[in-house]
Amino acid sequence: MRGLDEHRAAALALAAPLPPVLVPLLEAVGQVLAQDVTTDGPLPRWDNSAMDGYAVRAADVAAATPDGPVVLRVVGDVAAGSDDAPVVAPGTAVRIMTGAPVPPGADAVVPVELTSPRTGGQDAGDHAWATSGADVEVRAAVTAGQHVRGTGEDAAAGEVVLRAGDLVGPAHVAAAASVGRATLVVHRRPRIAVVSTGDELVAPGTALRRGQIPDSNSWLLAAAVQAAGADALRLGPVGDDPAALRRLLHELDGGDHGTVDGIVTSGGVSAGAFDVVKAALADEPGVELVPVAVQPGKPQGLGRLPSGTPVWTLPGNPVSAFASFEMFVRPAVRRMLGADPERPRVAAVADEGWRTPPGRAQLMPVRRVPAAGSGSGSEPGPAVRVRRATARGSGSHLVARLAVAEGLAVIPADVDEVRAGDTLEVFWT
Repeated sequence: MRGLDEHRAAALALAAPLPPVLVPLLEAVGQVLAQDVTTDGPLPRWDNSAMDGYAVRAADVAAATPDGPVVLRVVGDVAAGSDDAPVVAPGTAVRIMTGAPVPPGADAVVPVELTSPRTGGQDAGDHAWATSGADVEVRAAVTAGQHVRGTGEDAAAGEVVLRAGDLVGPAHVAAAASVGRATLVVHRRPRIAVVSTGDELVAPGTALRRGQIPDSNSWLLAAAVQAAGADALRLGPVGDDPAALRRLLHELDGGDHGTVDGIVTSGGVSAGAFDVVKAALADEPGVELVPVAVQPGKPQGLGRLPSGTPVWTLPGNPVSAFASFEMFVRPAVRRMLGADPERPRVAAVADEGWRTPPGRAQLMPVRRVPAAGSGSGSEPGPAVRVRRATARGSGSHLVARLAVAEGLAVIPADVDEVRAGDTLEVFWT
């Protein structure tokens, strides 16, 4: 029987980062950068105002106080986006808005709240402004550079602002746009086919005859594929017909359904008389069906079809399929994306005890419970307490209870029993 870690390594070895593609900014969200993004100039490109107020020479207002204001003549206006550049000579000021370029001669900005129009006032919201040609009283001193965003303050010319390997999110999109990029080079998003099997499966919403059950696995696994960052092609259910399943798998491998970077099947890999996946793949030299020392999820399979498409065959019980996907398939999908294959793992405290299968690792769906005095129980670390999400054990068939699971506790094969208070290794799903 193959060990858990050995099978994880074999499953991950089937995947490699997909080739880079150039995509528009919004399409890059959720994908992994394949190339650094650098600035082609300083950011910001020019000194600009951090406040609405007046651009001044700091030396002109060094003595300004509330009781002894300094009077300056307003000689122009600069709005955000304007290319006007009125010169600030000694004794003058320019009305300026947030984000507008600081005009020549000015080295600081006085916020409008610290000024009053002496003549030619104009109300604008909560503050009055002195218009061009009028005088303004400045009631506070500023130092050179105050309330000015300096050229290159955010990033110097040629600086790396985003690195290959970054997972693109909203802030990455904003950073790329701020340096003038309308596109990003990312690893192509994989497209994974999901095939559920079994004569007993029918589409959700279908009136059930005796012996039939709704197909939940294809939806579960397709959703898991998408949550991992890939595109899912959901197919099935396919009945217990090995020839039909073999034909579908070869069509997927040959590109008849478009580009497919991997195939995930569920069901039909155990020792039953009608295990269709096992029968369909029996003559595929590149695929191995092996028992793995884990509960749930003992019957597993993986390999490559003739044209090289990776295939992972998972058990049919929903909790087994979910746990198997998390342990064996999700890391491979993440590697295809160019991302870190592993979820972060944390230490958590068992809130209850349970037995574990001798000689097999256990993947126990768990949920968080508040620890006394620790708030919600959502904090990472040993203060987090967990209990079984499926009260009757690992519950490979208890799909309705799977919805309350927040993670999987990984219990090593040499542990026969979990006791309340034991520290467990958990990753949140």
